[in-house]
Amino acid sequence: MTAEDSEPMTVLARRDDTTCRVRDVLDRVGSKWSLTVINELGPGKRRFTEIKNSVPGISQRMLTGTLRGLERDGLIERTVHPVVPPRVEYELTSLGQTLLDTVPGLLGWALDHIGDIDKARQTYDVRS
Repeated sequence: MTAEDSEPMTVLARRDDTTCRVRDVLDRVGSKWSLTVINELGPGKRRFTEIKNSVPGISQRMLTGTLRGLERDGLIERTVHPVVPPRVEYELTSLGQTLLDTVPGLLGWALDHIGDIDKARQTYDVRS
């Protein structure tokens, strides 16, 4: 494989197992709640309730599913402390921390441009 073959656009243009796997990873990281949860875990360990309270609009079920998916992909680690009642904490793994270079920028871009997106959607909807 040449250096050009490993360029992101070249990889995504192919129709092979690697492309499917890359899209699968992007689906996880780019899901509706994953970016926000990753961002919330950036400063350090958080308990489930702390995460839920800091992510407006997420249900307990969605947060549970998001955390499980991120844990399965090795992006977060779940620690259960043997106390009564059990205390569970979540934190980014070293792999998950590598996303902190990207996630805040993407969230910032969304915040900066939400008005532009809203206007574009209104213009489109009027035409349709």
